Amino acid sequence: MRLDLGVIADMVPAGSRVLDLGCGDGALLEELIRRRGCQGQGVEVSSEAFHACVARGIPVVAADIDEGLPDFTDGSFDVVVLSHTLQATRRPALVLREMMRVADTGIVSFVNYGHIGLRLQLLTRGRMPVPRLAPKRWFETANIHPCSILDFESLVRGQGLVTDQPVILAADGGPAGGLAARRPNAFALSAAYVVRRDPGPGVR
Repeated sequence: MRLDLGVIADMVPAGSRVLDLGCGDGALLEELIRRRGCQGQGVEVSSEAFHACVARGIPVVAADIDEGLPDFTDGSFDVVVLSHTLQATRRPALVLREMMRVADTGIVSFVNYGHIGLRLQLLTRGRMPVPRLAPKRWFETANIHPCSILDFESLVRGQGLVTDQPVILAADGGPAGGLAARRPNAFALSAAYVVRRDPGPGVR
């Protein structure tokens, strides 16, 4: 399992009902279900990844999250995870709203395209940068809405949501320190955020 998925697993309370959107091969759900006592459900659009989940014995449905989550009722999960998937969606705002409809807590991780190295690649080479954590060229990648940390925070606020407990991640997927922790938009390679509904003034 990728190290960043281990970080995300640590952010999920043991015994939670978890929905993993864009669950890939089911590695995160396998950790949560078999080792942390969670009830898990995956959603995956890739047929290859879907069959990898089935081979692991992970509950999964084939669906496109850009169409919403009509098969899941309000509040049917405790936590919804969206790991390195938001930037590949056509309708990221809708996906965020649907996440927070079916659960009180969301966990979102993504590659930070505001990283100084990516800015310099574009400035000095004049070509679309290729992040170390998503090493595909612009015409090969599934990413259609890459964003920076500031972009993501702005999107969350625009949907009436709040972020909590951000974990800034290093190149190996583990927690980062130093400049990345102090100035994440410029120096963090990726990040994982807890997202919740805004409780309103005086409630936090």
